[in-house]
Parts: sequence; C-alpha cells; structure tokens
Amino acid sequence: MSKSIEELKSLTTQIRRDILRMVHAVNSGHPGGSLGCTEFFTALYGKVMNYNLPFTMEGKNEDHFYLSNGHISPVFYSTLARFGFFPVDELRTFRKLDSRLQGHPTTHEGLPGIRVASGSLGQGLSVALGAAQGKKIDGDNSLVYTLQGDGELQEGQNWEAFMYAASKKVDNIISTIDYNGQQIDGSTDNVLSLGNLHAKLEAFGWTVLEEKNGNDLEAVIAILEKAKTETGKEKPVAIILHTQMGNGVDFMMGSHAWHGKAPNDEQLDTAFKQLYLEAPADY
Repeated sequence: MSKSIEELKSLTTQIRRDILRMVHAVNSGHPGGSLGCTEFFTALYGKVMNYNLPFTMEGKNEDHFYLSNGHISPVFYSTLARFGFFPVDELRTFRKLDSRLQGHPTTHEGLPGIRVASGSLGQGLSVALGAAQGKKIDGDNSLVYTLQGDGELQEGQNWEAFMYAASKKVDNIISTIDYNGQQIDGSTDNVLSLGNLHAKLEAFGWTVLEEKNGNDLEAVIAILEKAKTETGKEKPVAIILHTQMGNGVDFMMGSHAWHGKAPNDEQLDTAFKQLYLEAPADY
C-alpha cells in the first residue's frame, strides 16, 4: 500500500531510531552516514523504485538497487525491514554472531533485498553497471539504482566505471552520490578534495543532477523522479545529493567523528528525545 508523505516522514524518524538502537546494542557500526541517507532510502523504497515482494535475486522486470558504501548497512537493513523484506525484529541481531545482518551486507547469508556483498569501497558502480547491461540484454526495461559515498570517489575504479558507463551508453542506471563532505579521517576536502564533482561527471559524459537539500524527503523524491525522466537517452544519470552526516541528532550532525562510533546510553537517550514519535514502533 502506498504511503503518504507524512507517513514516510514519520518512517524516516523511525528508521533513524532503528539505526541508533542497532549500533548502540553492539557498540559498533556506522551511524553518521546512515542517519544522513535516511531520506534517500525512504524515498527510494517508499515512492520511487519498482520492486516486488517476496524478494528474488534475479529481479526480472523490476528495479534493482546496489549499495556501494556498505558500511551504512544500518539504514539499509532498517529500510528493508520496515518495507517488508524481512521481520523488523531481526534488526536486534545486527552485527551479532550467526546473524544475517553483518556489519557490511553479504549475499551468502540469504538476506532478502541484498543483491551484492559491499563494503570494499569503490566497487558498487562497477557491479551495478554489469546488472544494468544484463537488463538490456534480457530486454528488461527496468532501472538500476546505486548509492556511493563521496569519500569512496577518491578510488580510481569509480572513474573507470564512470568512463565505461558513458562510453557504452548505459542509460538505464541512476547513480546517487551521498555528498556529505565527511569521511572517517576528516573532511573530504582535507583528505583528498573531489574538486568540481559536477563538472567532472559531466566531462565524463554523464547527465548530472544536483540536490542541495538531501535531507528534505520531498526534495529527494523529486530529484529521483526527475532522474528517471533522463534515462533512456544514451547517457548514464548521476545525482549529487548533499546530505548532513548524522542528520536528525544535533551532536552528531556535520562531524566525521560519528562516521563509525556508537552512542553510549546517555547519548542514545538524548538522541531518542530529538527523534520523537508519538507512537514509536521500536523493535
């Protein structure tokens, strides 16, 4: 059943609560980028992407999603659970022994919604391009979506993939870049500046869209829908999505310190007060 914008906005808050609860329980994980990408995942699975349940790995005649920056698995797992791919209660097993919800998503655990093991940064776009070309060979007109972190664009394989996609006119792919300006060692500008990313992607032959309000759910839905209208024109499509690391929790926002650090008990309580829901559906 399609959800209203207000329902989806409430869901983003619930997903943020899930993220914090997961990493707090095991004192391990990556809350910063997960919190920053919550609107993207909610928009993608709640309004934009065409998919079927129960999940099948082949996914014939449905859209695919590939997560490249696999360390933000908490937001991915929560989204999948909240949209019915597997029971919400399973979130309590995050990063525990024998769990299907490993720190980085894996396929050998058979978790519905996971199409590729990810976390070795810089590889997601290459995998997605293979899937996109496979769909063309099969006569499948569905789309392939990806998400990459800005920090991982410092790796060369991404630029080989960008060049390949344009050269081979892979026009059934929409690759979103989470542009929060932070990575584990500091700001992307200080570690290794990406320069004018918009101009670089255009120079590589991509259609490039940009959204400055990447934590505004309606804006994210709109830019994804606009990107869909640009597919099928013999050029791959990229979205530069400006987000705030740690969004929704004031002491985490905008700081690389929360890239891979879990909140303590007091910090979790403070965060939950900021992520207030009248009737939370916490697991």
